[in-house]
Amino acid sequence: MLMDLEFISKRIGQLRTQMGVSARDMSMTIGQAHNYISNIENGKSAPSIQGFLYICEYLKISPKDFFDDENRNPALLDELVRELSAFNTGTLEYLLGFIREVKLLKD
Repeated sequence: MLMDLEFISKRIGQLRTQMGVSARDMSMTIGQAHNYISNIENGKSAPSIQGFLYICEYLKISPKDFFDDENRNPALLDELVRELSAFNTGTLEYLLGFIREVKLLKD
């Protein structure tokens, strides 16, 4: 599979912006040059596999979540799933019913 560099650059920008961090701060935090993320987002360079894994770790998402572009906020969804895992079956069924009702109202 050929990596779609345009998708990667846009997705990093989208997820970084959701976190409210600058490209510079993200670059420095993952141990790269100050313009590393900016260069990726601008299509000037591509991350190595190791760099990509550091980016996912920083964004608190899995590589699978990164490529799931229908999931607009994977870090928040992952956190929600972690929180839900503490509930028993009855509570989960109740919450699922509530979510379905809210979804019907939205549509």
